[in-house]
Amino acid sequence: QGQLVGSGGGLVQPGGSLRLSCADSGFTLEYHAIGWFRQAPGKEREEVSCLSGPDGGTHYADSVKGRFTISRDSAKNTVYLQMNSLEPEDTAVYYCAVGLPRLGVVPHLISDYDYWGQGTQVTVSS
Repeated sequence: QGQLVGSGGGLVQPGGSLRLSCADSGFTLEYHAIGWFRQAPGKEREEVSCLSGPDGGTHYADSVKGRFTISRDSAKNTVYLQMNSLEPEDTAVYYCAVGLPRLGVVPHLISDYDYWGQGTQVTVSS
């Protein structure tokens, strides 16, 4: 187990884009399920998008389908979340997390993930 680091957050105007990165010095991320979750003030943490282990399956929350894309660069041991057409409702702290892969299923529940990064703030505002 290493240190899971999520980065790339910031302030962006509505309609803009950001790319979040999740890197780890201990886990080989391509062998694990990787999830992006977010938590807005006063709200519960929710799934954004998840990427399963070696089979590369993906899962997206309905609210981000068609706007966000999760991907993996195995050479860099990094998972990305490309966020386009950002809306004020996307404002939250975004967390990446690592979990065990499951055959034929993309783990997408908070309880599926055991190791969490420190979070990166995304603010969408004009």
